[in-house]
Amino acid sequence: MPYTNKDNYLLAVDCVIFGFDHDRLKLLLYKRNFEPEKGKWSLMGGFLKREETLDEAASRVLAVITGLRNIYLEQLSAFSDVNRDPAARVISIGYYALINIHDYDEVLLHKYGAQWFSIDELPDLIFDHHEIVDKALRRLKRKSKTQPIGFELLPTYFTITMLRNLYEAIYQRELDPANFRRKFMSMDLLDRLPIKDKNGSKKGSFLYAFNQDKYKLQTSGGFSFDLSGI
Repeated sequence: MPYTNKDNYLLAVDCVIFGFDHDRLKLLLYKRNFEPEKGKWSLMGGFLKREETLDEAASRVLAVITGLRNIYLEQLSAFSDVNRDPAARVISIGYYALINIHDYDEVLLHKYGAQWFSIDELPDLIFDHHEIVDKALRRLKRKSKTQPIGFELLPTYFTITMLRNLYEAIYQRELDPANFRRKFMSMDLLDRLPIKDKNGSKKGSFLYAFNQDKYKLQTSGGFSFDLSGI
């Protein structure tokens, strides 16, 4: 018996885009320029095209708004409340992305009226977008304890203080500086560079880089990235 679909619905993707400004975890939002909810803050999103997979649609949305490709992107969940969008029956697949906040194309952000907000100072969002953000933040917290995905939010070179600030922003709590440093150094995943960042003091702090090759080599031997105890 041939399949027929008498129900009309649309399939969309909505992207939670996280960034980090060396101090605070941030979220990229834009002001919606069409009804319903015109002029209100929204996640970046778009409808699935016939020739796309969901991952391709999410990557397209991110490239259009940030100018970036090949960034960390992960599918979250489906959001299918019947009345989530008053204009039509829309099922949304949520994603979250991690980007270096200084890499995006500012011209594109200005074009789409996009703006960065601290994760603890978000404006009211349309539809169920707060629910999507909350789920993405919980996933980020959980996954950052077992995988080094936090480095996706950092520049190539960073100080230990900057790294600790990032994890404090993700976990939304203070971390003991000595314990944090000891934990990361014990994993032997950071390369110390022969240069210092002197923005904070005359003495300066050494810069480090995450060594992806070391991580892959260690995980192949059974190493487990574990920050659950910090």
